[in-house]
Amino acid sequence: MESRITKTKKNTSSLHAILIVAAACILVMASACSEEIEHTAPAINPRDSVPMMVTFGVNTLISDSGVIKYRIVTEQWEVNTVRQPSRWIFEKGIFLEQFDQNLHVESYIQCDTAYYYDIEHLWELRGRVKIFTKNGLRFSSEELFWDDRNHEVYSNRYSHLITDERELQGTRFRSNENMTKYDASSTKGSFVKGDIGESDDKSENDSLNRTRGRGPASPSRVHNN
Repeated sequence: MESRITKTKKNTSSLHAILIVAAACILVMASACSEEIEHTAPAINPRDSVPMMVTFGVNTLISDSGVIKYRIVTEQWEVNTVRQPSRWIFEKGIFLEQFDQNLHVESYIQCDTAYYYDIEHLWELRGRVKIFTKNGLRFSSEELFWDDRNHEVYSNRYSHLITDERELQGTRFRSNENMTKYDASSTKGSFVKGDIGESDDKSENDSLNRTRGRGPASPSRVHNN
């Protein structure tokens, strides 16, 4: 009889232990479920924000105040108004046709990378910048800024300009946007083709003409007082 009572007490103790463990597990699970784990990502940096527009295979006309100013041909055009300053980005190069008021082509411009700061109306051209104008002017550099507001272009890098009459090489290049008035400092060469030979030939011809135009020398009488 006593053995049965002892065995019953042992079973009851084991059952109590199991119930206590089960209750503890339920409490742990309940507390874990009640605590919500919030997964958050770091705040987006405005400079890393996605662009407002990305267009591929672009061939379009750009106008200002109702006047068509140029044509843009590019593989990729990105407009980002969040970055400061706001800009258009042409990472894969650009080809520009610049027009006059009568829609006649004034010049062709191309480069490897370009940025247009739309608020400042400023173009920044980088990498194998080349310009060809309707007057036969050829310009090349690794950098060029085009101030559309003040109608001028300038560069602080080595620049090379060739026309039918003149060749210019130097740094700190500056010109009007039509490339008709330009200047450069630290020039390596600036001359008008034919100036040297033509000036010498002209001087010699003038001397010969003056000599040939003179008549034979006439003897003159010296009067002594």
